[in-house]
Amino acid sequence: MSTLPEQAVEYRTFYIGGEWVQPAGAGQITVTSPVNEEVVGITPDGVDADVDRAVVAARSAYDQQGGWASWTPEERGEVLERFAVEMDARAADSAVRTTMSNGMPFALSQQLEGGLPGAFVRYYVGLATAQQREEIRPGFLGGPALLRRYPIGVVAAIVPWNFPQALTFAKIAPLLAVGCTVVLKPSPETVLDAYTVAEAADAAGVPAGVINVVPGGRETGAYLVRHPGVDKVAFTGSTAAGRSIGEACGRLLRPVTLELGGKSAAIVLDDADLASNLEALFGACLINNGQTCWLNSRILAPRGRHDEVVELLASLASGATIGDPFDEATQVGPLVSARQRDRVEGYIAQGIEGGARVATGGGRPDGLDRGFYVEPTVFANVSPDAVIAREEIFGPVLSVIPYDGVDDAVRLANDSEYGLGGTVWTTDHEKGLAVARRIQTGAIGINQFFTDPSAPFGGVKSSGLGREMGVEALSTFQELQTVYLDPAGPVPEV
Repeated sequence: MSTLPEQAVEYRTFYIGGEWVQPAGAGQITVTSPVNEEVVGITPDGVDADVDRAVVAARSAYDQQGGWASWTPEERGEVLERFAVEMDARAADSAVRTTMSNGMPFALSQQLEGGLPGAFVRYYVGLATAQQREEIRPGFLGGPALLRRYPIGVVAAIVPWNFPQALTFAKIAPLLAVGCTVVLKPSPETVLDAYTVAEAADAAGVPAGVINVVPGGRETGAYLVRHPGVDKVAFTGSTAAGRSIGEACGRLLRPVTLELGGKSAAIVLDDADLASNLEALFGACLINNGQTCWLNSRILAPRGRHDEVVELLASLASGATIGDPFDEATQVGPLVSARQRDRVEGYIAQGIEGGARVATGGGRPDGLDRGFYVEPTVFANVSPDAVIAREEIFGPVLSVIPYDGVDDAVRLANDSEYGLGGTVWTTDHEKGLAVARRIQTGAIGINQFFTDPSAPFGGVKSSGLGREMGVEALSTFQELQTVYLDPAGPVPEV
């Protein structure tokens, strides 16, 4: 079992242009552990001048003759394999730093935050190497055309605190593989794990300026988004922040990918056997202490099975082991910060005031006087118009909503400004698929939900724009050029 460090992890520099450089400002980011409320890390806080320097470095690495964009996928792949090896060597450190910063259960952190970065890099190197970058299309009105795919340029990658390493590599693995360069701005809450990315890049000999890491808050992120040297923005975070970024990119006519919030619905059909699928149900509804964008926090239950579903969920939630996330037995750790705990407790209070019944939870767990803990909470008989049924809470709070018939369940599931995830629970797979096809969402699972890198992920409505992961992720970091060929000339080989 890993534990919190005896001393705070401290950095005094940024990784920019292949070097460890002094920050332009004097500000600091202090990382407070949600486990014991003690300081576990200190880093510099980026300012505009740091962003300027990072963008210039990324721009140079992209634009210069013989730069990263001009390399073949195979040449980039050799460097990125070394990068993957270095990330693998730091997997345990990345997992520890994530858990001690955001409270993620360590078993999950080892799997995702430690295990995915290197795997993501190798996966996208393989896809980029196999991709057809040029193709000939026969003409409809005239001669043939040559279609080219080339890297979009300098990417601003802004990642949140809930799955920091996994979401970082969902962005930087495909963009690096196709020849883009990046300025990475991690969330202040989980800045420490981002330094493992910089250290791995440095150790692997990634060319100077290809990867740059500048921690900072909202102002730093906003400046990066608007920077004239940036060609594309890739953001994961709240819908409110996403709207601001989308507005800025719209004015600049700058491509942007936005993976935002959600209020996903789990549709329990009449024939569902939840009792035989408790592990998958827990994963879909309560994973990472409820701090997951696609979390299935609205549980739609047939009216005739409402009380049964509530009882099962209450048993699942109340039976979960709450405590130190580094303990192997822990299923629910603390929330990321006191501010987030206050937010979640505020929603619980609104649920009670709105007349919903607390089936379990609703308070802070006994015996955990330090740390930002909230009991997993299940509300019964929730009105679909209730605040807790409509707004993203981002904590371990579930609302069970009764429905009358499949059409009513579909209507309730779609009656949301969000559309990110969701599930259908049934023993009839064909029926489950038929219902899934009717839900307005970017992704949905049948009897389980977990994002897979092989398929695109993203939202509709207020849950975002564009997609990450899958082979489709390559195209989000590429431009298309059409060359209309001379009808009388030779057709080039591609």
